Amino acid sequence: MRGLTVTEALLGPLLREDAARPRITHYDDATGGRVELSGATLANWAAKTANWLRDELDVAPGDGVAVLLPAHWQTAGVLLGAWWCGGVVTPEADGAEVALCGVERVADAEGAGELAAVSLDALGAGVPVLPPGVRDYASEVRGHGDEFAAAPLPDTAPATPDATVEQLVDAARRRATELGLGPEDRVLCTDSWSWDPGPLLTVLAAGASLVQCTGTDPAANPAALQRRCDQERVTVALGSDLPPLDGVRPLR
Repeated sequence: MRGLTVTEALLGPLLREDAARPRITHYDDATGGRVELSGATLANWAAKTANWLRDELDVAPGDGVAVLLPAHWQTAGVLLGAWWCGGVVTPEADGAEVALCGVERVADAEGAGELAAVSLDALGAGVPVLPPGVRDYASEVRGHGDEFAAAPLPDTAPATPDATVEQLVDAARRRATELGLGPEDRVLCTDSWSWDPGPLLTVLAAGASLVQCTGTDPAANPAALQRRCDQERVTVALGSDLPPLDGVRPLR
């Protein structure tokens, strides 16, 4: 795995296998939005993010990229883009080269060299009104290329403050094996993300597809959640408060 970034190691094989296959289906139950991203579309967002971080914000391998965002399809593009350009993803803005957050968390992101707001809009629109000195992630990344050429990284390159690239990728693969996930699985997730390894990397490592639900109250309408599982052909459910779902294997 010498020289590979987290993104190349986990997303690269899926693109070579079937770039058109859906990899993230995101439901925002607060707004009623649904967005589905193929592997190719996810890679395009990640590449645009990586090019933007490197070319506009001068993020070099080893620089901190603070990600203060909830589980969302845009967050997936941010994380994979940050790792692709060699960034060290961190939850701490202080000392980071750049911090990305929602508008409501701008105050939490002080201390980073640059600050960008992510709209978390279902269709990827920009932020209508920006605070002074804050960049708009969606508007800026759109002008960057859909492909990215990563610099080779040593095996010891950090991916997070606590893990190297190799350690993070290995942890995601081990977790996928522990959970019994495979390429045929579609994983419903109502939990928040982390990167140690977290649902996103675990699902990618398994070659599976993620059905991420945010703003969801699983207990409020279990029948609606069951219909969603049926419609999305969900095989596995990952969430701390999920009710029993017919035809779906629960994970904890």
